[in-house]
Amino acid sequence: MSENRLQEAINTLKASGVRITPQRHAVLEYLLNSMVHPTADDIYKALEGKFPNMSVATVYNNLRVLREVGLVRELTYGDSSSRFDCNTSDHYHIICNSCGKIVDFHYPSLDEVEALAEQVTGFKVSHHRMELYGECEECQKEAKNKQKSS
Repeated sequence: MSENRLQEAINTLKASGVRITPQRHAVLEYLLNSMVHPTADDIYKALEGKFPNMSVATVYNNLRVLREVGLVRELTYGDSSSRFDCNTSDHYHIICNSCGKIVDFHYPSLDEVEALAEQVTGFKVSHHRMELYGECEECQKEAKNKQKSS
């Protein structure tokens, strides 16, 4: 992660009138460095050594603030815990059915589909979301190894 992205995010918070507490700074930095779309619990576990007095509620409150100012996107998939993504640009996710790993991938924007949907339905489209599901490479290898040993 570039120090630049962290500074830009801090500037966005300041411009929104949000105080930069040490915990908020740590949550933001962790998210910017994370490529795994962590849950609030993952973030709490990663930071509890550095902030022993921090609670899970503090992490949730910070995530809410970061989401409200547009720095973080909350991802909800089925019944599992929300995951958080600092990449707020248009991109899509592929999710492993076995381990739950989420990986970003980019695809040319689906503007034409949105325009067609508006035309056909009369809706004013605000956004879209696309998710793909499958088995990640690690889980595929694990499944193959289990087959070989049985």
